[in-house]
Amino acid sequence: MTRLTEPRTVARAFRAVAIAEAVSWALLLAGMFVKHVLRTSEVGVQVAGPVHGAVFVGYVLVSLVAWRVLPWSPRTALFALVASVPPFTTVWFERWAERTGRLPVGDRAPALAG
Repeated sequence: MTRLTEPRTVARAFRAVAIAEAVSWALLLAGMFVKHVLRTSEVGVQVAGPVHGAVFVGYVLVSLVAWRVLPWSPRTALFALVASVPPFTTVWFERWAERTGRLPVGDRAPALAG
């Protein structure tokens, strides 16, 4: 059984929710385009809005767990949280965190300071 506090499990969850947050942003932006530019339907915003909100909350929660489990410095955790605001930045942050050793990939251990 996989423990929810194992670094690789947290890293996989973080990666998944970072990508989901970016996808939900794209869906919400598309819904907003249809609603405000094309002026044809509000369904996209009505569906994507709550989905994006839920995924956003999930991203924040997983970021806080990652801060403690991996462990990240307060600065890295703050960057992760700030990345949730601009569209698609969560994916950039996830890739940066992997590249700098803050997300364990394969046999690499998580960075202890950072």
